[in-house]
Amino acid sequence: MVHGAYHFALPNASGGAAQADYFLAKGGGWTPDGRTLPGALDVENNPYRNGLDICYGLSPAAMVAWIDAFTGRYEDRTGRRPLIYTNDAWWRQCTRNDRSSAANPLWMARWRSPAPAPFPGGWKSAAIWQYDDAGLFAGDQDAFPGGWDDLRSFAAGPEG
Repeated sequence: MVHGAYHFALPNASGGAAQADYFLAKGGGWTPDGRTLPGALDVENNPYRNGLDICYGLSPAAMVAWIDAFTGRYEDRTGRRPLIYTNDAWWRQCTRNDRSSAANPLWMARWRSPAPAPFPGGWKSAAIWQYDDAGLFAGDQDAFPGGWDDLRSFAAGPEG
């Protein structure tokens, strides 16, 4: 079984590096064993609002700096870039479609579309696509664009 962990970003609560440290301390690490996916930074609409907008009250520049701090710390500590889980509309609004994170693998949330494109922020493809299946397995579903060996290779890392 290939497994992984994700961190739901709260950019208004503390810095990106501090949240990456917390995530890593609570099991969000990665090892090149072919079974552990890189950690995922879930950065999307603020569900809590608390008087803030969907971008947690941060400007696009501040949001990009927060994401860079999280992903940089994660990579420094694990040797692997984290996945970024997001959706096109949020990324375009809250980062002004910033392209600096495109070196990270994308976990694209696009629930009502037959394919995950268009991609935000310079990404050319999605490592994982989350969609909605209204059939027997209603709810969020995830697809990886390859077979079992491809998934194990992705989990193992760029050198895998």
